[in-house]
Amino acid sequence: MSDATQAPLAKVRGEPLTELPQDLYIPPDALEVYFEAFEGPLDLLLYLIRRANIDVLDIPMAKLTEQYMEYVEVMRTKNLELAAEYLVMAAMLMEIKSRMLLPRPAELASEEEDPRAELVRRLLEYEKMKLAGQKLDALPQLGRDFMPVEVWIEQTLAQRLPEVNVVDLQEAWRALLVRAKMTQHHRVSREELSVREHMTLILRKLRGRGFAEFGELFEPARGVAVLIVNFLAVLELTREGLLEVTQSEPFAPIYVKFANAQSE
Repeated sequence: MSDATQAPLAKVRGEPLTELPQDLYIPPDALEVYFEAFEGPLDLLLYLIRRANIDVLDIPMAKLTEQYMEYVEVMRTKNLELAAEYLVMAAMLMEIKSRMLLPRPAELASEEEDPRAELVRRLLEYEKMKLAGQKLDALPQLGRDFMPVEVWIEQTLAQRLPEVNVVDLQEAWRALLVRAKMTQHHRVSREELSVREHMTLILRKLRGRGFAEFGELFEPARGVAVLIVNFLAVLELTREGLLEVTQSEPFAPIYVKFANAQSE
């Protein structure tokens, strides 16, 4: 096949390239082989064991140590600082291997602990923690699997006054009775009192002001009978929805105002 009919290797700036250039430079890092990243020597050991389908409770130390040293040798030539902790594990593996190869008396062999026991324990604990970490990583994470959503709602907050407690009304009424008894005259008289009339008087007092302190609506000097009628008049106006009894906070002074009046 002639050069004219040869398929181009590539196109450079729209021109077909049929031959490799003589001065082509390939950086050495471009041919570097990257091994699977491991998080430590235990991670590498666990990878070798699972890849060879080896029972972790019965590890063939000679074969495992040989494969481990091959990986360590490659990493040592690439990164000496990274290989330091791997070399410590390599020394431990060779010690276990040599202890298993040395002959032992029969009476001591039954009593001595398996040299692989500590390594197996560490591998099982590491695998358990690694699986737990993978389960946690699989959970949805903010910023990776979903993003937070914020919605701004413009609204005007209205002041919410506390509801008047029955106990507060009782205390206010008891204080009025005490004041009335202190100023009463020992004079027997009969007076016709009308709740409707006192309702009108209370509305007149509030008409020019809009609201008043609860005690200002009463005249203790006129006696207990007038206080009772006045109090009944306030309750009746409140029941009919003409007045509203409020407080700025618990145990604060009680105020009476028209039901349709705006709060100060």
